[in-house]
Amino acid sequence: MATVERLYVDSSVTQALYVPGPVSLVVSRWRRGIGGAIPLTRFGYAELTNAVAQAQHRGILDADGTQAAFESLVRDLADGHLRMHDLLWRRALDRTAELSRAHTITLGTRTLDVLHVASALELGARTLVTYDTRQAALALAVGLKTLAP
Repeated sequence: MATVERLYVDSSVTQALYVPGPVSLVVSRWRRGIGGAIPLTRFGYAELTNAVAQAQHRGILDADGTQAAFESLVRDLADGHLRMHDLLWRRALDRTAELSRAHTITLGTRTLDVLHVASALELGARTLVTYDTRQAALALAVGLKTLAP
Protein backbone atom coordinates (compact mmCIF):
# COMPACT_ATOMS: atom_id res chain seq x y z
CA MET A 1 0.00 0.00 0.00
CA ALA A 2 1.21 3.52 -0.78
CA THR A 3 2.27 5.70 2.12
CA VAL A 4 0.07 8.69 2.71
CA GLU A 5 3.00 11.07 2.09
CA ARG A 6 3.17 9.96 -1.55
CA LEU A 7 -0.56 10.15 -2.21
CA TYR A 8 -2.60 12.83 -3.89
CA VAL A 9 -6.24 12.29 -2.98
CA ASP A 10 -8.83 13.72 -5.36
CA SER A 11 -12.01 15.30 -4.06
CA SER A 12 -13.99 12.42 -5.62
CA VAL A 13 -12.54 10.43 -2.72
CA THR A 14 -12.22 12.99 0.09
CA GLN A 15 -15.80 14.18 -0.26
CA ALA A 16 -16.96 10.68 0.70
CA LEU A 17 -15.55 11.37 4.17
CA TYR A 18 -17.92 14.32 4.65
CA VAL A 19 -20.90 13.66 2.38
CA PRO A 20 -22.74 10.34 2.65
CA GLY A 21 -22.70 8.36 -0.56
CA PRO A 22 -22.20 4.92 -2.08
CA VAL A 23 -18.44 4.81 -1.35
CA SER A 24 -18.40 6.56 2.04
CA LEU A 25 -17.98 3.38 4.10
CA VAL A 26 -15.22 2.04 1.82
CA VAL A 27 -13.36 5.37 1.87
CA SER A 28 -13.68 5.65 5.66
CA ARG A 29 -12.20 2.17 6.09
CA TRP A 30 -9.42 2.94 3.62
CA ARG A 31 -8.72 6.23 5.43
CA ARG A 32 -8.38 4.50 8.79
CA GLY A 33 -6.05 1.92 7.23
CA ILE A 34 -3.53 4.36 5.78
CA GLY A 35 -2.99 6.51 8.86
CA GLY A 36 -1.15 9.82 8.60
CA ALA A 37 -2.46 13.08 7.23
CA ILE A 38 -4.12 13.18 3.83
CA PRO A 39 -2.40 15.88 1.74
CA LEU A 40 -4.75 18.63 0.60
CA THR A 41 -4.09 21.66 -1.62
CA ARG A 42 -6.05 24.88 -1.29
CA PHE A 43 -7.72 23.94 -4.57
CA GLY A 44 -8.68 20.56 -3.08
CA TYR A 45 -9.98 22.31 0.03
CA ALA A 46 -12.09 24.65 -2.10
CA GLU A 47 -13.49 21.69 -4.05
CA LEU A 48 -14.24 19.79 -0.87
CA THR A 49 -15.97 22.78 0.69
CA ASN A 50 -18.05 23.21 -2.45
CA ALA A 51 -18.95 19.49 -2.49
CA VAL A 52 -20.36 19.79 1.04
CA ALA A 53 -22.39 22.87 0.08
CA GLN A 54 -23.63 21.15 -3.09
CA ALA A 55 -24.75 18.19 -1.00
CA GLN A 56 -27.20 20.45 0.82
CA HIS A 57 -28.32 22.03 -2.45
CA ARG A 58 -29.04 18.53 -3.82
CA GLY A 59 -30.87 17.44 -0.67
CA ILE A 60 -28.23 14.92 0.42
CA LEU A 61 -27.52 16.91 3.59
CA ASP A 62 -29.84 19.16 5.55
CA ALA A 63 -28.60 22.40 7.15
CA ASP A 64 -27.49 20.62 10.34
CA GLY A 65 -25.68 17.93 8.34
CA THR A 66 -23.92 20.57 6.27
CA GLN A 67 -22.82 22.43 9.39
CA ALA A 68 -21.60 19.17 10.95
CA ALA A 69 -19.65 18.32 7.78
CA PHE A 70 -17.99 21.75 7.71
CA GLU A 71 -17.10 21.44 11.41
CA SER A 72 -15.67 17.96 10.82
CA LEU A 73 -13.57 19.26 7.93
CA VAL A 74 -12.16 22.11 10.04
CA ARG A 75 -11.52 19.70 12.93
CA ASP A 76 -9.73 17.23 10.63
CA LEU A 77 -7.41 20.02 9.48
CA ALA A 78 -6.78 21.18 13.05
CA ASP A 79 -6.21 17.63 14.31
CA GLY A 80 -3.81 16.76 11.50
CA HIS A 81 -5.99 14.21 9.68
CA LEU A 82 -5.78 16.50 6.65
CA ARG A 83 -2.65 18.53 5.93
CA MET A 84 -2.68 21.63 3.77
CA HIS A 85 0.09 21.77 1.17
CA ASP A 86 0.88 24.95 -0.72
CA LEU A 87 1.74 24.82 -4.40
CA LEU A 88 3.46 27.27 -6.66
CA TRP A 89 0.28 27.86 -8.62
CA ARG A 90 1.97 29.41 -11.64
CA ARG A 91 3.99 26.21 -12.10
CA ALA A 92 0.97 24.01 -11.46
CA LEU A 93 -1.10 25.92 -14.02
CA ASP A 94 1.71 25.87 -16.58
CA ARG A 95 2.02 22.12 -16.09
CA THR A 96 -1.77 21.84 -16.47
CA ALA A 97 -1.53 23.54 -19.86
CA GLU A 98 1.35 21.25 -20.91
CA LEU A 99 -0.56 18.12 -19.87
CA SER A 100 -3.67 19.38 -21.64
CA ARG A 101 -1.78 19.89 -24.90
CA ALA A 102 -0.15 16.48 -24.64
CA HIS A 103 -3.08 14.35 -23.49
CA THR A 104 -6.56 15.90 -23.65
CA ILE A 105 -7.04 15.27 -27.37
CA THR A 106 -6.78 11.53 -26.79
CA LEU A 107 -8.14 11.23 -23.23
CA GLY A 108 -10.84 13.90 -23.17
CA THR A 109 -9.84 15.13 -19.72
CA ARG A 110 -11.50 18.15 -18.17
CA THR A 111 -9.46 21.15 -17.05
CA LEU A 112 -9.97 20.60 -13.32
CA ASP A 113 -9.00 16.95 -13.66
CA VAL A 114 -5.81 17.95 -15.45
CA LEU A 115 -5.16 20.49 -12.68
CA HIS A 116 -5.46 17.72 -10.07
CA VAL A 117 -2.94 15.55 -11.92
CA ALA A 118 -0.59 18.51 -12.37
CA SER A 119 -0.93 19.29 -8.66
CA ALA A 120 -0.09 15.70 -7.79
CA LEU A 121 3.04 15.91 -9.91
CA GLU A 122 4.05 19.25 -8.40
CA LEU A 123 3.69 17.78 -4.90
CA GLY A 124 5.85 14.80 -5.82
CA ALA A 125 3.04 12.28 -5.39
CA ARG A 126 3.53 8.79 -6.72
CA THR A 127 -0.11 7.67 -6.52
CA LEU A 128 -3.33 9.47 -7.42
CA VAL A 129 -6.32 8.28 -5.41
CA THR A 130 -9.45 8.93 -7.47
CA TYR A 131 -12.75 7.56 -8.66
CA ASP A 132 -12.62 9.65 -11.84
CA THR A 133 -11.74 7.41 -14.80
CA ARG A 134 -10.48 10.16 -17.14
CA GLN A 135 -8.35 11.61 -14.37
CA ALA A 136 -6.96 8.14 -13.63
CA ALA A 137 -6.16 7.60 -17.33
CA LEU A 138 -4.18 10.85 -17.40
CA ALA A 139 -2.37 9.95 -14.19
CA LEU A 140 -1.30 6.62 -15.68
CA ALA A 141 -0.22 8.37 -18.90
CA VAL A 142 2.17 10.61 -16.95
CA GLY A 143 3.63 7.83 -14.81
CA LEU A 144 1.56 8.01 -11.64
CA LYS A 145 0.02 4.95 -10.07
CA THR A 146 -3.70 5.09 -9.39
CA LEU A 147 -5.87 3.79 -6.61
CA ALA A 148 -9.65 3.69 -6.21
CA PRO A 149 -10.37 2.47 -2.66
